[in-house]
Amino acid sequence: MEIPNYGRISAKTIIFDLNGTLGVEGKVSKDVKELLKKLVEKYNVVILSSDTFGTLEEEFRGIDLKVERVKDGNEKLQKALEYEPYIGIGNGNNDVRMLENAELAICVIGEEGASVEALLASDVVVNDIRDAINLLLNEKRLIATLRG
Repeated sequence: MEIPNYGRISAKTIIFDLNGTLGVEGKVSKDVKELLKKLVEKYNVVILSSDTFGTLEEEFRGIDLKVERVKDGNEKLQKALEYEPYIGIGNGNNDVRMLENAELAICVIGEEGASVEALLASDVVVNDIRDAINLLLNEKRLIATLRG
């Protein structure tokens, strides 16, 4: 995707955080899961999570994406780097390094809020995960946000 006066985004992989980003307390809503099903038709999707609530595999069963457990932000970054270039989507302190190294970083404020560090490490900030996914499904929205 070419963005005027911003640059080219070539990433084919999107890396998501789970808690606070895709879901709340380890649960992902049905409508977000439906959006993810559309997104995996266009991108490789990876969920990196410490799985605090023990729901990681169950929440994404039946969706053609990859889930991986990580213990902290350092391990999250190391896993993310395996997918470079990538688009990173997160909200917390443990997402900051992953966001800093993303070709495009999106911070989701959501119900759990977002850390200031995650906000500062991001290119785009949205109120809801649905908005983040829809930016990637409808690239003209993203272009409108980022063009110079």
